[in-house]
Amino acid sequence: MIKKTYSAKFKTELVLEAIREEEHIGEIAAGSGINPNMLRNWKKEFLEKAPDVFDKSRREKDLINKEREMEAEREELLKTIGQLTIERDWLKKKSIEAFGSDYEKRFNRKPS
Repeated sequence: MIKKTYSAKFKTELVLEAIREEEHIGEIAAGSGINPNMLRNWKKEFLEKAPDVFDKSRREKDLINKEREMEAEREELLKTIGQLTIERDWLKKKSIEAFGSDYEKRFNRKPS
């Protein structure tokens, strides 16, 4: 069974319609082809997170934390690249020692 995904815009439109209470959730869900419980869950999540829209300090903290995580990941990737470069250079040196400077041609490899 393939899990269907819905866009944020679609969810928001339905939740706002449900909040207006002009129609029952079941009617809104049926008209949109979704399960009423799914719409209830979206509405609950929407209302729980609504205060965050106006909480600038929390958004800024979340952004700072995200930036820190990305920087840590970047540093880890750079460290890995450095290690791989050292290993490649070592292997190249040992290949030249073992097979001669033309080892790449002998093994049909393009020089790097």
